[in-house]
Amino acid sequence: MSDTFEPVDAHDRDLALGATGVLRDFNTAGVVTAADVHVATTLGRLAGEPDPSVLLAVALAVRAVRHGSVCLDLTAVADSLSDLDLPWPDPGTWTSAVAASPLRTEGVVRIDHDLVYLDRYHEQETQVLHDLRERGQVVHHVDAALLDRSLERVFPTADSDEQREACRRAATQATTVVTGGPGTGKTTAVAGLLAALVEQAEARGERLRIALAAPTGKAAARLEQSVRGSASRFGEADRSRLADVTAMTVHRLLRQHPGNSTRFRHHRGNRLPHDLVVVDEASMVSLTMMARLLEAVRPEARLVLVGDPDQLSSVDAGAVLTDLVRGYEQRDDSPVAALRTAHRYGREIGRLAEALRLGDADGAIAALSAGDDAVEWVREGDPARTIRSAVLPHALAVRDAAAAGDATRALAALDRHRLLCAHRDGPFGVRHWNRRIEQWFAAETGEPVHDSAYLGRPLLVAANDYALGVYNGDTGVVVAGANGRRAAIATGVGFLELAPSRLGDVETMHAMTIHKSQGSQAEEVTVLLPDEESRLLTRELFYTAVTRAQTKVRVIGSESAVRAAVGRQALRASGLRARLADA
Repeated sequence: MSDTFEPVDAHDRDLALGATGVLRDFNTAGVVTAADVHVATTLGRLAGEPDPSVLLAVALAVRAVRHGSVCLDLTAVADSLSDLDLPWPDPGTWTSAVAASPLRTEGVVRIDHDLVYLDRYHEQETQVLHDLRERGQVVHHVDAALLDRSLERVFPTADSDEQREACRRAATQATTVVTGGPGTGKTTAVAGLLAALVEQAEARGERLRIALAAPTGKAAARLEQSVRGSASRFGEADRSRLADVTAMTVHRLLRQHPGNSTRFRHHRGNRLPHDLVVVDEASMVSLTMMARLLEAVRPEARLVLVGDPDQLSSVDAGAVLTDLVRGYEQRDDSPVAALRTAHRYGREIGRLAEALRLGDADGAIAALSAGDDAVEWVREGDPARTIRSAVLPHALAVRDAAAAGDATRALAALDRHRLLCAHRDGPFGVRHWNRRIEQWFAAETGEPVHDSAYLGRPLLVAANDYALGVYNGDTGVVVAGANGRRAAIATGVGFLELAPSRLGDVETMHAMTIHKSQGSQAEEVTVLLPDEESRLLTRELFYTAVTRAQTKVRVIGSESAVRAAVGRQALRASGLRARLADA
């Protein structure tokens, strides 16, 4: 299915009524929007570029960024939309026209590796390459014997070889990329690395300044919680070394300027003070944020990027973690340390996850059809009965704990199950199923769900509130308190209790989108797949949903939807991978 829109009528806001020629053709076909057309025509007018094919390339480049790419492959975009009968320019002539355009001369458009960039994204990609190259020249010297003793102590078991090797590399490199699927021990490796490097600093009579960060508040809380959980298995000395470690969002680490989402107080002229910066869930970091992070970290500081390159990428442009992994894989000096042994879930879920990761549709169907207790596949037409039986018992358990005023038990019950949807709207969307589940919930409990503070309401924070200490992606429950109902918001080490009226942008979370679920996990996960025509249905989306589960995953969807998901990758155009390989 082409990634296009269908104009509602002649007055659709995405139609550029003044467009002519090929821009009009591509606009009315739903390929480029009015905004794409207006950007292209305005830039063409300012630079003195009248060539319609060049203006079309600019409009498509704007469209590419909107869809998550940082550049435009002129040949690939034509192939991806080949089902549409449109007057595509000849690729060779088209590239030559863009290369000779005043837009390129003026620096508005760039061409690199035959890819067309808007200047901002080429500059950011070039900066990331330059900073990585410079950091690659830095070598950290450690006491090797002490490091070996530290790692043997914090990783005493025979199945920890991968973690020990990743930590050895991170101890001596300025930049390390630790990759692996969920449950492969990435944050366990981080905890061991922190303990070992703090001990190295102590031996030198120094203090190691550490920063832990993640793209969202929920992911940051999970990182802190996981590091503390791993440290709890260490000896007393190593536990004390990590006692004060906390995590925050990347935005908070860099100290965002008020009113500007891409500028920060820490930058090349005002570097972060830390000796070690660890960023978890790095697959969610966009090109822009990676550029800002790299320019803020001191060149001699260690930077450890942790994540799963097979998960969903950032909602903004770029797939930097995937590009780093793929770009370095053919090089001898790769900073990538891969963890491959899964510990979170059992063999059954692992078999399905691996089939999805490899794009093996037959393997995915076989894993779903095996009849294992850990993997359930529901193919019936109406999913309501299955969703009701899966969700309602957990919702009632949350409500019982909330009514008793037991926030700890309510939050624990909340993490036992997640209903994950690809869409926000429509029959497969979060809003629809939140309403349906609230109807069932009200019928069972008599709770007035029209009240935004009803007991047992599961909460999803949708915006950062630094004053309250709650962040986008945080989850919580409305519980009974001594002085009225309270919102208990989970943190990395407990929960905050707030008056529900103090929370601004929150949503009901009987169901949540798969995108929002990144950085979290639940004992049991129910995945509702949309039909095969959904443009959101991709391999990365399905893989991300399945790998949120610890003990059981339930997939609701047809075989055609499963095969469509496995066969459709969320490919993002980028030159970073090729430019890394060439560097």
